[in-house]
Amino acid sequence: DIPSARVSPTCRQTATVTAGAAASTAMLLLPCRAASAVNRRQRLLSTAAAAAMRHPPTQVTKLSNGMRVASQMTTDETLTVGVWIDAGSRFETKENNGTAHFLEHMAFKGTKRRGRIQLEKEIENMGGHLNAYTSREQTVYYAKCFKDDLRQGVDILSDILQNSTLDQAHLDFERGVILREMEEVEKTVEEVIFDRLHLTAFHESPLGYTILGPVENIQSITKEQLREYIQRNYTADRMVVAAAGPVDHAELVRHAEELFGGFPARPSVPTRPATEAKPNFCGAELLYKAEEPGSLAHFAVGYEGVPWTHPDSLTFMTIQSIIGSYKRGEGLVPAELSSNRLTNSIARNLESGLTESFAAFNTCYKDTGLFGFYAQCEEAAVGGCMDELLYGVSGLAHSVTDEEVERGKRALKTVLFGSLDSTTAIAEDIGRQLLVYGRRIPISELLLRLDAIDAAEVRRVAREHLCDVDIAITALGPLGGMPPLAELRKRTGPLRL
Repeated sequence: DIPSARVSPTCRQTATVTAGAAASTAMLLLPCRAASAVNRRQRLLSTAAAAAMRHPPTQVTKLSNGMRVASQMTTDETLTVGVWIDAGSRFETKENNGTAHFLEHMAFKGTKRRGRIQLEKEIENMGGHLNAYTSREQTVYYAKCFKDDLRQGVDILSDILQNSTLDQAHLDFERGVILREMEEVEKTVEEVIFDRLHLTAFHESPLGYTILGPVENIQSITKEQLREYIQRNYTADRMVVAAAGPVDHAELVRHAEELFGGFPARPSVPTRPATEAKPNFCGAELLYKAEEPGSLAHFAVGYEGVPWTHPDSLTFMTIQSIIGSYKRGEGLVPAELSSNRLTNSIARNLESGLTESFAAFNTCYKDTGLFGFYAQCEEAAVGGCMDELLYGVSGLAHSVTDEEVERGKRALKTVLFGSLDSTTAIAEDIGRQLLVYGRRIPISELLLRLDAIDAAEVRRVAREHLCDVDIAITALGPLGGMPPLAELRKRTGPLRL
């Protein structure tokens, strides 16, 4: 995920995205610090516009109904085109939780123009690929095809989004498919932990719902509920058509105007105010104790993070990189000699072999975030591992070095830029960024923002957001050594207890 300083969500009609105004906005919204540090950051960011102009542009056009169309030209033989929608499980209610994911399954079951078999054969004859996924805030449908099949790919996407039959027989069949999918998810401890961490941290908000929904909803969701969700959320102002590959932008815009121009600009039913409210972060715990012989304890600790557009979002990404990850038996350098302070501390202070792994995570949403770490260890190491990790996070408020920050930024750059290695990854980056920022952030501008982060900035962000704060905890397994929540809350302070 590519974070950004706060920017104004602008999208000029039939225009190439530039960074001039956004860079100026970012400078105005940077955190208040010592004058010299502010001046240094301003000098770095003042060249963002010029640097961004040298980067291959992402072209963005707004259609007559307000839908945005964006593309980036590459030299590949195949392309990816898709629709990114500002809608997911967060926009559901307790009664219809699971609807967004259910729609994803129903999309490929036939339309008024194409039956299921016809749709599958058409994709197969194109040599193409059609897929979809749902997250808490976004739903995505995309096709991968050859460059000469661009219009056909756009037509198929438009058809499944506007004309799905939602046949009752297919709906009943997909209930069983989703329930089997849920069984597979429940076997993956890490996914279970993170779902329950969201439930713990945001239990008063739809952000705490699971994407699949509860069993009773999967068994009872109706065609009317699916159609209402479409009417409420699949509107032009919340959709982006994005493409990457050998794409002529003007041609893509013509096809999108023809095939997506029928989407309403606004919902035909009122939106629910509850989905628009910022969720409250709750300091709480949700523990599932199990005493299976030889099993590991799994736990995750969450801190309230920041939204996509918060000025500190990129620093949070850097902090995640500084904390890093560890897995026993992997890596060329022994843990005792690692340059990662937290890995080194766990190796020195805990008995060898008791900690299986840990990893930092950082998830941004439109108005909040969830930062923290996930770990697996033997029962005897639960207390010690938790202590090391909590202090490793809070300790960044006063002891992080420039060397650690530079190493973290290099690792972050590798992850951010190394992931853009296919047309699908680039299209996804375009679609997601237009939904959350209102624009595509040029790599050159992002590099300048990363270079502006130093140890003092990391210490400030850790002190303001991660030191002496409420935490949400979810754990599963043999938890005999787990300290009480009140005790763990104290350990988020600056002093080691």
